[in-house]
Amino acid sequence: MTAGRNTALNKSPYCIRDKIKTYLEMIKFQHSVFALPFAYLGAFLSQMKVPEAMTLLWITAAMVGARSFAMAVNRLIDLEIDRRNPRTAERALPKGLLSIPNVLFFSLISLGLFLFAVYKLAPICRYLWPFVVIPFVVYPYTKRFTWFSHFVLGFCLGLAPVGAWVAVTNTFSLEPFLIGSAVLLWVAGFDIFYAIQDVDFDLKDRLYSIPARFGVKVSLAVTKLLHGASIAILVWLGIRLDSGLFYYTGVTVAAALLAYENSLVKPHDLSRLNVAFFTMNGIISIVMFCFVAVDVIFWRTGSV
Repeated sequence: MTAGRNTALNKSPYCIRDKIKTYLEMIKFQHSVFALPFAYLGAFLSQMKVPEAMTLLWITAAMVGARSFAMAVNRLIDLEIDRRNPRTAERALPKGLLSIPNVLFFSLISLGLFLFAVYKLAPICRYLWPFVVIPFVVYPYTKRFTWFSHFVLGFCLGLAPVGAWVAVTNTFSLEPFLIGSAVLLWVAGFDIFYAIQDVDFDLKDRLYSIPARFGVKVSLAVTKLLHGASIAILVWLGIRLDSGLFYYTGVTVAAALLAYENSLVKPHDLSRLNVAFFTMNGIISIVMFCFVAVDVIFWRTGSV
């Protein structure tokens, strides 16, 4: 009898391993691959050297906590919308795999991790954390009243390099805001890509997005402009920081990959949309960070 009960428990979809997998899927943990490099860009460029290991550790913890909190809150606020949208109806909350108290508790734990990490970083961060958290809560509501929501999301992710810069230096300057602006435009561009797949639903549900407001063709053109502006800002940043060959090589490679990403999606062919959104952006952010790291480590030390 006991053996049978244990077997049933092991097969339960609510076992610990499956629960963890469900939480990670809810926050799209795998997509941190293109979120974390943004913060590392700010950290490495802030003093043109590799930050201390503990500083990088707490920046990573802050990023994981902040992003997990933002995604969990997004899922809570958008629960009813996700239920109505065929594309998102299979997510954990709409499907009932996680309860609202589950996700609320998870979001509070994530916020706690973020705040704990913040208090281990530069003192100024202890006073600025609300300016990070508030946009995360505001963003999910913006699609209900403005197509500018893509830029609000970009702003949220653009805070990562700014926050990391401040966490290392305990000061502000123009440069972190240039990195943040480049990330803002980059993210807004690929979020417009992402919104294309929901055009029909957004129109039906009276939600706001650039694709729903202006159409797919205009949206693709806007994305190209935003990505071009993002690269231009990165060039400007390199000039201000007197960056070396590897930095500009990274910017060139990122520009080429962004051009390829934009070429994948056509007004009448959206079959490669997921490749453009998920795969390419992860590759671009990692490649850009790697070139920046090499530039900081080797170019600045005169090793090459």
